[in-house]
Formats: sequence, structure tokens, C-alpha cells
Amino acid sequence: MSDPAADRHRPRRRGRTTLMIATAAVLGLVAGTCTGYLVQADREPTALPPLSQPVIEQAKGKGPAPLPAARDRRLKTDGDLRKLLLKKPRGAREEDLLSDDGWMSLADYAGYFDEPDEALHNFILDGFRRAATISWQQDDTHVEIRLIQFRQEGEAVAEGHAANNQRWARIDGGDEREVPGTTTGTAFVHAEVDEEPGYLPVYTAQAHGWRGDISMEVWVTGAERIPEATILDLAERQMERL
Repeated sequence: MSDPAADRHRPRRRGRTTLMIATAAVLGLVAGTCTGYLVQADREPTALPPLSQPVIEQAKGKGPAPLPAARDRRLKTDGDLRKLLLKKPRGAREEDLLSDDGWMSLADYAGYFDEPDEALHNFILDGFRRAATISWQQDDTHVEIRLIQFRQEGEAVAEGHAANNQRWARIDGGDEREVPGTTTGTAFVHAEVDEEPGYLPVYTAQAHGWRGDISMEVWVTGAERIPEATILDLAERQMERL
């Protein structure tokens, strides 16, 4: 019995009809080439066009000035991505969940998904570049922020990634609000308690958005329902830093 997995990857075999058509095409190409040489041999040589071209005057004046650092987005996002993260508020205790230097590996980030192996594979195909994170605890509230950057060589992956997170957040239900000052950021406050075996029940709020090649995630959990103003403020200030 053949291996089904091997059959799926086996290339389709080409039949004799395809081979005959290909052979006929080659013979026709050879015959046409020979006829073309005979016809060309009886013709008078054609003079080549002159090589000279009209002179193009060089533009005068100064070129456009380079963008100042404050307006050059690439200068900011190609630097230390951790510097774009919000700073923990005064009095809060910074936590190191998976990173002690602010960087998160692709494997660690994929571990946040229900199917880590599939997520890891998809992020590699999507051109994952790097991820920066910060988290802190203040009173009974825990905050975690992640910035996920993609290479985006062919398509707007960061936009798609943020939109996918927003879609799953809508499935989870809750109140939805647009992040002020943005057209791509959305915050969600979930009214139901999130209960998982081995963990204390918590309330959750989240926000997702994107700017350029960076997808933003803000997660807030607490013993009581998260105020809408809390998640909106965090998301708005984080998007401003991008």
C-alpha cells in the first residue's frame, strides 16, 4: 500500500500526448529558423541607426531636502524596536514573562497561539522580523504590550496580522471601540470572566492595531472588569509612539 502523504507530494506524470506535442513544437521551431536564415541571406544589409542621442540638460537647483528624523518613520522603526514601547508607569512592577531584555523570539511568540507549530510555520512564511514586549503589574491589573514587526516584501502583513487578531477578539465578544486618533486600532473589553484550569479567573481587555510594518497588541487582565478608558488610553499612547 502506498503512503498517502507521499502520494500528495508526488508530481503528476506527463502522458505521451504531451510529449508528442512538445516534440512537434521543437521540429516546427527548427524548420522555421532554417527558413528565416535563407530569407535573410538574400536581403541587402540594413544600415544601423545612428548611436547619437539628443543631449539632455541636467536639472539645476537643489534637490529635495531629506526628511527630518521626526518625520522619517523608517528611521524610527528600523532602530531599536524596544524604544517604541510604552514605559511602565511610576510605581508599577515590571515583569519578565518570556524575555529579560525586551525581545521575544519567534518560537516564544508562536507559543501564544492555540496551534503553536502552525503559527510558527505561518509567521516564517509571512516574513516575521522581530518582536519587542514589555509587561508590568500595577495593583491587581496586569498589562502586556507587544510590537510585532514584519519584513513586508510583497504585501501588508502587519495589517493582516492585526486584522486577524481583531477578528478573533470580536468572536470572543465584548464592547468594541475604535482607538482614538487612529483608523486602524480597535479595543475590546470583555464582560465575561476568562476561566482556565490552573489559573485564577480574570477579566480581559485587548487592543490591536497596525502602522506601517508593525502590528501592535495590548493585553490587560485584572480581578475586576477592565475600564474602557484604561485599554483605550494604553492603545492610543502606544500607537502614537509608532
